Amino acid sequence: MTDSPIEVRGLNHFFGTGEARKQAIFDINLSIARGSLTILMGPSGSGKTTLLTLIGALREIQDGSVVLLDHELHGAPEADLVALRRRLGFIFQAHNLHESLTATQNVLMGLEVHGKGNAAKQRAASHHMLDLLGLADRREYVPANLSGGQKQRVAVARALVSNPEIVLADEPTAALDKASGHTVVEMLKSLGKTRGTTTVMVTHDPRILQMADRIITLEDGRIVTDKSQ
Repeated sequence: MTDSPIEVRGLNHFFGTGEARKQAIFDINLSIARGSLTILMGPSGSGKTTLLTLIGALREIQDGSVVLLDHELHGAPEADLVALRRRLGFIFQAHNLHESLTATQNVLMGLEVHGKGNAAKQRAASHHMLDLLGLADRREYVPANLSGGQKQRVAVARALVSNPEIVLADEPTAALDKASGHTVVEMLKSLGKTRGTTTVMVTHDPRILQMADRIITLEDGRIVTDKSQ
């Protein structure tokens, strides 16, 4: 298993075509250590989320190289990209829960993409993850009966229940109070230490900066500071 599950070299990205074409990412070079928690910071429009989605094989690599879990994304067949995405956990600011499903059923969806398994074990794993995030009494609630912060914690549980090798998170604590946000980040830190899970997180939340191993700041699509701590 590689010590650097994310390697980015000479990455550029553009939006639009013709005269409307605009460069959003400029010559990004990054090597992310296995098991680390890296935070991407910067003002709105600085390219943080674009970079995150490029790393996560959610956007086509136009120019440059992204090697994810020893696989080059530039020019990779869609089937390979789908297989790689299944090894990742995604946490988005919009929780994207299925409104007709309970919290447990939403979390189970994080396991179902990996194929059929032992139903009882999958349900137990889903309950365990919800319990860790303080939702033991909300397991069978549908999203309409959950607060914004509770919905976000369900989304976090869904992303982590399959024990992903890499977690990519976009403002995962924005809807959470201080205690809940701290719990989520501590869980990601613990997964890094015990399982080697690598986390890259976009955030504006100053409450969690001291918990990061590394903070990268972007401005206008370029890395302006890169600090380990």
